[in-house]
Amino acid sequence: MSHLSSSDPSPTNPDSESPHGALFLVLHYLPLRELLAFQSVSRIFCDAISSDPSLWREITVQPPLSSKLSDEALLGLTSRAEGTLRSLTLIDCVKISDDGLLTVVEQNPEITKLFVPGCLHLTADGMVEVVKRLHDRKGNVDQLRLRLYGLCNIKKDHLDVLNSFLCKDGSRSKSLMPSFYGSNHSSGSINNDDGRPIDVDMCPICRSVRLVFDCTRDKCRKMEQRWIECRGCFFCIARCEDCGGCIDPDHVCHSESTCKHLLCIDCWLQLPKCDTCNRPYCKGHNSFVGPTTGFICQECADGDFLRNVPEAGF
Repeated sequence: MSHLSSSDPSPTNPDSESPHGALFLVLHYLPLRELLAFQSVSRIFCDAISSDPSLWREITVQPPLSSKLSDEALLGLTSRAEGTLRSLTLIDCVKISDDGLLTVVEQNPEITKLFVPGCLHLTADGMVEVVKRLHDRKGNVDQLRLRLYGLCNIKKDHLDVLNSFLCKDGSRSKSLMPSFYGSNHSSGSINNDDGRPIDVDMCPICRSVRLVFDCTRDKCRKMEQRWIECRGCFFCIARCEDCGGCIDPDHVCHSESTCKHLLCIDCWLQLPKCDTCNRPYCKGHNSFVGPTTGFICQECADGDFLRNVPEAGF
């Protein structure tokens, strides 16, 4: 009977043999944090992952990695794509600067998706420069999709320049697609890609450049003037958290949910209510509430608890 020598491949030694080919198919579906962790399993995995450009063509950095990502670290990650980076999503990456992002884009002119919501150190001038540099380098500007939600100090001049590059020749009809509140109004869900070239627009009411939403209501759609009047940013038009439709200002104070989100009267009536305060949770916070059974909301439960706590004597 033969025995394995110390130099023979062993299933218990991760460095002894190449990983099964099926593992590399799985790697393409791993989020960045898990991919980096998988890379530390063994030297073979480390070399295989870091040297495969196809694994790094779509990069998404989100919390908790966001707060740790610097310009240098971003450049190190994107350089693994060897110039073939197609998609870069940076969510709340507060350490990334205009210069850092510009360097990445210069090395990857074929990029077609650039999402930077909540990156507070990026500026509107910097994003304009990024798009101009892509244009100068013959990049895929006509296919580029930008998401700038949370970027400060975007003015109409910035928006006009960006649209002049992204919507050139009127070939991108998706820029006119309606945008509905509820699918992309927070940085946590901003990665939802509806195909529009840019997510922000100038609010027709306050004239600020922000996320601007169209009304979801059929009756507003059928009345063109009404639809125009209820199109605007969230600060100008109150919207239902569940259906995204406009809310009559006279009903705002009566349509609040126990989670403090606004609801239209139709959605408010359909949701189960707290047995104490008669307010519902919106659907986003309603997962633990049964469709027919009553419940006590957290606010009322906390209030009952505090009332039952005896006052401390001094």
